[in-house]
Amino acid sequence: MFRINMGRTGQYCDGHSRRSFLQLGVAGMASIGLPQLLQAREESAKSLGGKKDTRCILLWLDGGPGHMDMYDMKPDAPAEYRGLWKPIKSKVPGFDVTELYPKQARITDKFSMVRSLHHDTGDHFAGAHRMLTTKDMGVSGAKNEQMFPGISAIVNREAGSRREGVPGHVAVPYGMSVGLRPGYFGGHLIGQQHNPFETIHDPASPAFKVPNLALSSGLTLNKLDDRRNLMKHFDHVQEHLDRRPDTQARNKFAEEAYQFVSGPAAKWAFDISAEDPKLRDQYGRHPWGQSTLLARRLAEAGSTFTSVHFGGWDHHWDLKESYERLLPIVDTAVSALFNDLDDRGLLDSTLVVLCGEFGRTPRMNDGGNGGAPMSKGTPGRDHWGNAMFCLMGGGGIKGGQVIGSTDRLGERPKDRPLTPCNIHATIYDVLGIDPKLQVMDPTGRPVNVLDDPTPIHELL
Repeated sequence: MFRINMGRTGQYCDGHSRRSFLQLGVAGMASIGLPQLLQAREESAKSLGGKKDTRCILLWLDGGPGHMDMYDMKPDAPAEYRGLWKPIKSKVPGFDVTELYPKQARITDKFSMVRSLHHDTGDHFAGAHRMLTTKDMGVSGAKNEQMFPGISAIVNREAGSRREGVPGHVAVPYGMSVGLRPGYFGGHLIGQQHNPFETIHDPASPAFKVPNLALSSGLTLNKLDDRRNLMKHFDHVQEHLDRRPDTQARNKFAEEAYQFVSGPAAKWAFDISAEDPKLRDQYGRHPWGQSTLLARRLAEAGSTFTSVHFGGWDHHWDLKESYERLLPIVDTAVSALFNDLDDRGLLDSTLVVLCGEFGRTPRMNDGGNGGAPMSKGTPGRDHWGNAMFCLMGGGGIKGGQVIGSTDRLGERPKDRPLTPCNIHATIYDVLGIDPKLQVMDPTGRPVNVLDDPTPIHELL
């Protein structure tokens, strides 16, 4: 695994500076150990993971999106709580959304909303770790290292890819949580081979190209075939080894690695330029819109878990300017994704999840961030993990439902309180993975992946 320092990312409100790293997990057939990494994934997979031909696309709103300004509006609350925008009715009675989401309002029958999600921490790192791994484990801004595998890495271990020749776990354009790469999307104790395959570059760019798909310098397909044939020659020299299971497995994983680099499946999946320009317009000619479209291509090609990074949601001030710029982009991307999946007959097999690490304070601040009012900008909202949202639709999930509710001020769940464990268990159910599975900690002790393996039954 090669790691290249790519400089510093922007600071989050806790004042920490993060270093981002380019993780080159797959650099072509010449990458030493790639067949072995694929073999390790297969050896640790459980049979249950392959029983469903379903996928998941996670749209990750990194930084903390405001539940009160998107999907859980409180028009009857005092002005400092209800915020700046009005709710609008949607296709489903009682399922109101912000006026900045008119396109989603027309398709609420295609997805459902969990309004009673909570994990009760307002720390970026603790919240992201709980949302992506379900675990607390003492993670915070002062101790932000990943302590448990992310859900997407576990899915990759359990299910792999649904189709040969494409990676099972992809991050567009990269896996990141609170400025850390791969952050809490990483494999951690189950191995770096389950870290996401990152596309790195902006899919909205005319010159978009996935660097990790290229063969190593000086290596052509002819040379690659020569190496492949040479390996087969040595296998034939020792024919008695061909009857051994470990040799057969080695051949299988070498073939899978070869197909990834040389075959057409991955190249087709990442070729967003093949999409109809009109469809690309529907998603929005913006990095988020085009990343979402690329995620649909990857799901269609057979990637089991694809995450899309939507960064920049830490709005302690200037909420009005930021949301009036960002929410229409999200509205366009989300509505286009559900309509596109539906049009292609892929909605029933593709789960879409939209969430972030926590919500925002129900009561708006004065824009001072501890200083004089408005000294930082116009009012915003601060960190809040006691009430938050999660959008879920497709993959067999029942649409048009609102699960749970918050109190009149949006401060905490009023009924049907749910936790990240319940969200993960629902995703596992859709993907055909046992939510009661365990992983081994460094001491060899089995640890439950989910402390509460109960899915949200109303959605299934």
